[in-house]
Amino acid sequence: QVQLVESGGGLVQSGGSLRLSCACSGFTFSSYAMSWYRQAPGRERELVALIFTQGGTTNYADSVKGRFTISRDNAKNTVYLQMNSLKPEDTAVYYCNAGRRSSSGNYYSHWGQGTQVTVSS
Repeated sequence: QVQLVESGGGLVQSGGSLRLSCACSGFTFSSYAMSWYRQAPGRERELVALIFTQGGTTNYADSVKGRFTISRDNAKNTVYLQMNSLKPEDTAVYYCNAGRRSSSGNYYSHWGQGTQVTVSS
């Protein structure tokens, strides 16, 4: 049974920090690229940060570059999102995603249930 369980969300003041975690099970974590997405009310879900399988390559949305850091621990099957200098516009539900394309071209994707991040001004 595939599970992605996010934690670490909450209410924080502008300029503050939060660290999100996503604990995974039921699939070969080290074979999947891991991402954090977010969705604010009335807006589409957007990619925030991506980390490839061995953690050496990361990508970030322009809006979070220099403030957020994605990392992974393949031994713990966990991906993290360190969020610093938070702004009210970072308020959203944050989702963890695992994605992998097989050698035959099939794409596999798993989602967590989301964790709410609210930044007050």
